[in-house]
Amino acid sequence: MWKSHPKALPYLFLSEMWERFGYYLMIGIFTLYLKDVKSGFAMTEKEAADLYGTFIALVFLTPFIGGLVADRYLGYKKSIVLGGIMMGAGYFMMGIHNLPMLYVAMTLVIIGNGFFKPNISTLLGNFYNEEKYLAKKDEGYNIFYMGINVGAFICNFFGAALQILLGWQYAFMAAGLGMFIGVLVFLLGTKHYGNKTDKKGIQEGDMPFSKIVLYILVPSVIFGIIGWLLKGVASDVNLDSAIFGSDSTDAFIFACIPVVYFYGSLYFKAKTEEKKPIGALLSIFAVVILFWAVFKLNGSALTTWADRYTDRQVTGTTEQVFKKLVQSKEVKYSKDSTELYDSSFRLQKENGEVKKVIDYPVYFRNSAKETLPKEGETISVWATSISQSINPGWVIILTPLVVAFFTYLRSRKKEPTTPTKIAFGLLISALSVLVMVAAVHIGNNGTEKVSVWWLVANYGVITIGELFLSPMGLSIVSKLSPKNITALMMGGWFLATSIGNKLSGVLASMWDTYEDKANFFWVNFGLLLFATLLMFALVKNLNKVMKDHGIN
Repeated sequence: MWKSHPKALPYLFLSEMWERFGYYLMIGIFTLYLKDVKSGFAMTEKEAADLYGTFIALVFLTPFIGGLVADRYLGYKKSIVLGGIMMGAGYFMMGIHNLPMLYVAMTLVIIGNGFFKPNISTLLGNFYNEEKYLAKKDEGYNIFYMGINVGAFICNFFGAALQILLGWQYAFMAAGLGMFIGVLVFLLGTKHYGNKTDKKGIQEGDMPFSKIVLYILVPSVIFGIIGWLLKGVASDVNLDSAIFGSDSTDAFIFACIPVVYFYGSLYFKAKTEEKKPIGALLSIFAVVILFWAVFKLNGSALTTWADRYTDRQVTGTTEQVFKKLVQSKEVKYSKDSTELYDSSFRLQKENGEVKKVIDYPVYFRNSAKETLPKEGETISVWATSISQSINPGWVIILTPLVVAFFTYLRSRKKEPTTPTKIAFGLLISALSVLVMVAAVHIGNNGTEKVSVWWLVANYGVITIGELFLSPMGLSIVSKLSPKNITALMMGGWFLATSIGNKLSGVLASMWDTYEDKANFFWVNFGLLLFATLLMFALVKNLNKVMKDHGIN
């Protein structure tokens, strides 16, 4: 497999695999750690989801700046190594049980990811720009994408075992160790990189970095501070009187205003021949925000679903395997037991005041009566974070099938255009939410646990949508962007992802406000259906723009 590809590919593949091992291990346990009363930060569902949404939003915002800095000043090697070290240090620091330290750790991960994520992908592309490897470019990126998902798949098993056996700190340390291994592997391949890691410097037509700072970064910081300080009307569910639900959400939304304005100005200031492609890209960015809002619920609302509403009991051979691998916890049943399997805080109104009270979701609370064990009997349940491996598992299985499907259609000259693929990706993603609506009804709105196969099915369907949409989005940006602002437009894609991630946190923070959990998923379905209809309405015009610019 490797012989027909650049010699650097195995090193970049393994570096990315270990980097994603660390990142997804951390993401898999992040909200569980925040909500844990005994060893975490005892946050409510709303607080944990809000912090999670802000975190992953900023993680996807910094690659825009990190890519520009690498292109013009640091080069790719220095940027990748610097970013990896910062992320690894951040993961290690997350295990230190101190809230200010947690925020410092998150900042390191946010900035480090900005230097690592865009530049290792760009470096890979540099090798395939050579004529002898040009035909292998798509295959090379497919192999690289497999590395991402192999790391994302295996990490949660290690994270679960370490958390159960030794505690949260050691699970976060494993994430940091994975990141440092990724940096080491990257450095071992140095002799194969040649001049491909060199900085490009400032090219003709590039926007000066000083202007980017002046017109984007500084106004964003100022608007963010304004958003944090401004207050709305306090209520029972809005204790800090935030305008959009929380101070962090207010700050993020306000900070995005100058950035969104800047991207809008690119269209109005563009040359006549560049207006249509820029307008096409901006419309796609707006639509895919809603996809990421629902897709990124995997680390928040869907983790809660796996934790509280999914039957995680393992028996027989599976139980023995899980015990040997330390992937399961033992839960003792007693009608009057105060033993906790998991715990968190929730908001409750008492004597006219809203107070933070401890909530004990004992594992057996919503188990069907016929499945309850005998008094004093112990059962084994698999660790919640393992559910985070379902999506990357599906990606590994389905990617070759989706690629083969489009190859078949191409051979018959029936392959849909890139915008059409994105539209169908949104439709398929919307259908995945209906699986969760059905799961809620099967479980009588959470009064009984349901099979894990509902989660598996949901992830399976939305993964198809992901494969139709995510790679296609990056492809269309590279195809339609005017050459002198390609980096800026790629930043626009990351901005859309970032806003979608924050919206995901906002959605997840409302989980406890829905008595009927089906309504929560119906809202998500409505958002994706709206995005689907909007995208199909745009397809004809988008296809025309691509055709006019000689793009298939």
